[in-house]
Amino acid sequence: MIRAWFIALLAISTNAFAAAPEGIPLALAQQRAARISDIHYQLQFTLVPKAATTAGHEELRFTLKSAGEPLLLDYREGTASKLTINGAEAPIDSDSGHILLPADKLRAGENTVSVDFASPVAPAGKAITRFEDKDDGTEYLYTLFVPMDADMAFPCFDQPDLKGRFQLGITAPDDWTVISNTNGATVEAGRQRITNFAETEPISTYLFAFAAGHFKKVHDVPGMPGVYVRQSKLQQAETEAPEVQEIAKQGIDSLSAFFAQKFPFPKYDMVLIPGFAYGGMEHAGATFLREESVLFRTAPTHTDRLGRDILVLHELTHQWFGDFTTMRWFDDLWLKEGFAQFMAYHTLAELKPNEAVWKRFYESIKPAAYAIDSTKGTTPIYQDIPNLKDAKSAYGAIVYNKAPGVIKQLDFVLGDQKFRDGLRLYLQQHAYGNAQWSDLVHAWEQASGQDLEKWAEMWVRHRGMPQVEVQWSCAQGKLARLTLSQHDVLNEGGVWPIATEVLLQGAQPERIRAEFDAAASQVRAAVGKPCPRYVWANDRDEAYGRFLLDRRSRPVVMQDLGGVHDVFLRALLWGSLWDSVREADLAPRDFVALSQKLLPTENDESLTQSIIGHDVTALHRFMPDAARQSLVPPLEKLAADRMLHAPEQGLRIIWFRGLRGLAETADGRGDLKKLLSGEISVPGVQLRPLDRWSMVTTLIAGNDPDASAVFAAEQNRDHSGDGLKYAWIAQAARPDAAAKKQYFDEYLHNAQRPEDWIEQSLSAFNFWNQSELTAPYLKPALDALPQIKQNRKIFFLVAWLNAFIDGQHSPQADQEVYSFLKTNRLDKDLQLKILQAVDELDRAVKIRAKYQ
Repeated sequence: MIRAWFIALLAISTNAFAAAPEGIPLALAQQRAARISDIHYQLQFTLVPKAATTAGHEELRFTLKSAGEPLLLDYREGTASKLTINGAEAPIDSDSGHILLPADKLRAGENTVSVDFASPVAPAGKAITRFEDKDDGTEYLYTLFVPMDADMAFPCFDQPDLKGRFQLGITAPDDWTVISNTNGATVEAGRQRITNFAETEPISTYLFAFAAGHFKKVHDVPGMPGVYVRQSKLQQAETEAPEVQEIAKQGIDSLSAFFAQKFPFPKYDMVLIPGFAYGGMEHAGATFLREESVLFRTAPTHTDRLGRDILVLHELTHQWFGDFTTMRWFDDLWLKEGFAQFMAYHTLAELKPNEAVWKRFYESIKPAAYAIDSTKGTTPIYQDIPNLKDAKSAYGAIVYNKAPGVIKQLDFVLGDQKFRDGLRLYLQQHAYGNAQWSDLVHAWEQASGQDLEKWAEMWVRHRGMPQVEVQWSCAQGKLARLTLSQHDVLNEGGVWPIATEVLLQGAQPERIRAEFDAAASQVRAAVGKPCPRYVWANDRDEAYGRFLLDRRSRPVVMQDLGGVHDVFLRALLWGSLWDSVREADLAPRDFVALSQKLLPTENDESLTQSIIGHDVTALHRFMPDAARQSLVPPLEKLAADRMLHAPEQGLRIIWFRGLRGLAETADGRGDLKKLLSGEISVPGVQLRPLDRWSMVTTLIAGNDPDASAVFAAEQNRDHSGDGLKYAWIAQAARPDAAAKKQYFDEYLHNAQRPEDWIEQSLSAFNFWNQSELTAPYLKPALDALPQIKQNRKIFFLVAWLNAFIDGQHSPQADQEVYSFLKTNRLDKDLQLKILQAVDELDRAVKIRAKYQ
């Protein structure tokens, strides 16, 4: 069926080719994968400063299983010229992002295609991005091809299961440095330098990359991963790079041993990219990291540094899971992202065993997963991607947060050794190749001897999650009954296999392993145990699902929480209480009151940060003005006091951030102005430019009478390139209609504005106290979604939706979103993304109505 469709579509006549498919449909990808093998790309680019395009030449060799049919080569947005196929010139017949290679020019066996091309370069929206450093006037170019943008830079077979070997040559100014997937050798040519890179191992097109410009190599130590940074950040990088190199080197050693597979590429570099769209991108042998994620723009806490470790280890894990063994199609995106996330924490737990890493996993991973998985917009981990042009839709909390959470549960089910042995087998079976989710499940089944069919069906292919509840009773001081029950939070009838550890908290805590795959199950091992004060059904966070405290346990937990010394358990109990707030089962005021009581003695940095964040959400999103205004002043005072007197530097930074997020009264804003003027300071902490600009933004958004003067003073103080960005972002918070119109117009129509500037300004534009002012932009923001999806990078769409929808809390805004869904014909991905985002607005409306 596929073959007949493809032949009909690609009949050699020009008229038939006018119907060429947009993007890369799965059927086209399967047809090409069956025909094409042994791909070699020899690419040459000439990079010219400030040019809108880059000229290139390509020699492409590949083997065809059979001739007699035309072939599509992917290339869009550039200009191709001088096409030669197997030594014979051919007309360039292109449409819908493809170049037709006619059947009469192809042959069974080896084929060679030669083409000259010119591809676009721009500050945003292109596969080759330009960054101009306002500090010293230097220029930087870098590529970003995931999921299918390599064909915006050069003609290729742009699908993950057609791996190729790449040989790259770059001609650039002689004072530029070029980094790519392999080691390069340079040749001087007048005022230019040619850098030729060794051929790569087989990699997918989205993993091929280069970066060029005035990059400097930092802390160059033999045997350590390389770190490159732009010229103006060299001094700061000299301080930070050794830590990054060390965790990467330790990670390489640890992962090589765990996978029983040496590092799969000839070298490993990390390139710090300013304004990068993601935290990192795992190009084989040359990971690109967002500069701001490594060189902190705010005063960093210990938690921030551990977060950087996780980022480095996540991208490093991809060298095996993603680059060495790659998913066959982007419907299995979780095979690389979910595993990279889980293994980052797993590796850090081994390297830093005293850091309560799995508590941090819970705090960083689970809330976002549960928030998405409880919405009508959620998807299975395995996602249907009929065309690679829609692959952006697969990115989000399901693969980055749910998948690692589910993987953690499977590790608990199988045991560490069998879990590890399955991963080793999977990598051995698919070295430098491609695989799909069933291959990994089968490898685990081989290693463990367990049947995982039901587990995989429910956790991988079924959307949503269970809510697990506990019923228990005691008689004569002993547990007489303990029942675990589950229901599908989406009410779609799902019943999951669940493995968990139940805590019976009494004078002596008891922990009982429980596994069940029914709607309800008796935990017989608990019967006869001493009657507990409370029961917690997901100790150590082994299971995935929403776990709420039962009616008997919750008031006891709220009474005892300050005396819970196990910080992991304390974090889990706080998280369950917050879930009860989000389910409109616990008043936001009660949560805030409890936090106000217990936070003064909470000395865990990341847990303090989490609780303060929940307080801010409760105050700004879930409470009406009258309720909020009575709670804010004492919290502002607490934040200001702890900012000055908390025992640890990291805690003082956390409380400074808390004050910045809470400040709305004249006293709270006054503390911010004192920090900016130097009248007071955070002991032992040097606030950085973004810390200062964030305070300025809060003052502008709060319409403080001194906001204009404070803004002008900060502009005069900070003349850096970053300062220009932060000043632009701050002004998005101006509480006047003209400013909002100016910014919204620029969001949609200024192609020269860097994407990271826009993305970082969205929260300022939609500041929590400006919902009436920004309400007129909710509908236009929704109308712009097709444009946003087409022209912006992967995560921008979600950031856009969350900002504009979360900026509202009224029933009218809620109705407007659902009216838009009802009256507009949207693709499925956009519908689901809107349903994901509007869930938070639904909750705000419901909670506000219940707890007036």
